Amino acid sequence: MNSRDTSQRPAVFPIGSFDSQSIENAFSLMGPKWTSWTVMTMVQEGRPLRVRDVAARLPFVSEQLVGKRLATMHTAGLVIRPDTRRGAPYQLSALGKSLTPVHRTMADWSRTYLSSGATDEAERVEDAVQRLRLRHTTAMVQVLDAGGPMRFVHIAEQAGLDYAFTQHRLLRLQADGLVTRAGTRHGDPYVLTEAGQALGPVYATVAHWSAPLATRWAPSSAAPAATAQRTHSGVPLGADGARTAAALCRSAAVPTSLFSHAPQPQPRVSTSVTIQSAPERSR
Repeated sequence: MNSRDTSQRPAVFPIGSFDSQSIENAFSLMGPKWTSWTVMTMVQEGRPLRVRDVAARLPFVSEQLVGKRLATMHTAGLVIRPDTRRGAPYQLSALGKSLTPVHRTMADWSRTYLSSGATDEAERVEDAVQRLRLRHTTAMVQVLDAGGPMRFVHIAEQAGLDYAFTQHRLLRLQADGLVTRAGTRHGDPYVLTEAGQALGPVYATVAHWSAPLATRWAPSSAAPAATAQRTHSGVPLGADGARTAAALCRSAAVPTSLFSHAPQPQPRVSTSVTIQSAPERSR
């Protein structure tokens, strides 16, 4: 093979070479439904848009929901609003504009491996994000990519997840076309589909986009943070899981600056007061 042929080879992005938590954090920003569609609409228009302007271009979504989504995107830093008066337009931030290569890569992946039909580009991207955004999806894809055909108990152990959650997530990954069984029997091990095996370029683009945000998600270097623990490991997160995932993730490992109301220290109550307020035991 000559040098020209070699230079035309597609770049190789090993799935396991990316930090799954960073990928998950990035998808949490672009994951709320209609976020990608809204960003792509604003890119296409190339000008500030009011809520009603965006809603007019998403006729299947209510204006109220569009307003809520834009407010969420504003908090995430994807859009800005220089004029704070009610009804003022939104415009994409530099972070929001930089999503274009991510959307293009996901659209190409979806068109090649999921559906080649005539589908709107924004709809294709929105669908791809919803397939990839669920909590621990990236980690499970990486485990399967590294370990080949695996039974669900081994996937759970390698990913550090409980069995019930792993079964629940594998069912969703099968429905989303990322995972399948190695055979036709019920107990056959799981493997990545062709679409799952081709996620390297998607993860690479998402990782590149989210790199400037690393300090936003990193714990403070002043004191080592405790590892986040799930207190209800047997409860599945569900398909919608954004709020649930956030609640389960929140721990000392997450900087309190990400929340609008950081926990405040409680005043100590003197022993004399607690003795007076404690009910007496009856014999």
